[in-house]
Formats: sequence, C-alpha cells, structure tokens
Amino acid sequence: MARLIFTQQLSRFTEVPEVETVANNLRDALEAAFQANPTLRSYILDEQGDLRFHVVVFIDGKRIMQRSGLRDPLGSNSQVYILQALSGG
Repeated sequence: MARLIFTQQLSRFTEVPEVETVANNLRDALEAAFQANPTLRSYILDEQGDLRFHVVVFIDGKRIMQRSGLRDPLGSNSQVYILQALSGG
C-alpha cells in the first residue's frame, strides 16, 4: 500500500495522520487522508482543489511539479511526503 507521511510543520495546525492507502494516484490518496481528518484539506488544497503554494509533495523521493489535477501515479509501495515549504530569508 502507498503511504502518506505529513511532516511535523503541519502538525502545529491540525492532526496529521500517517495514512496507508490502495489509491493509485495522489488525488485519491489525499482524499483518504482527508477522510481521516477533514480539517487537513484546507491546509493542503486551495479553493480550486489545487496544492497550496507553500505545500510541497514528494513521491518516492521526486518532487511533483504539477500543482493541479494531482493525478501523479502511485505504486503499491510508494512513499508520499507532504510538507509545508518554508520561505523567507
């Protein structure tokens, strides 16, 4: 099963469950996490359902570049890291 791991930065705002799912794409995997904690959706996605500007997702060590659609494929053993990107100087 694919595994979603939310980094600790997000846990300051809401519960961030570690989710295992049989979803075969990122969008469906995120939906499984939102079922575990509906509040998480507003921290990850904007009003159009796209990744928020300061959220970064890595699938099996590779950063996804498309912020909309989120149909990136997941393998049966994929590890997905969702983190809040830090900005500033």
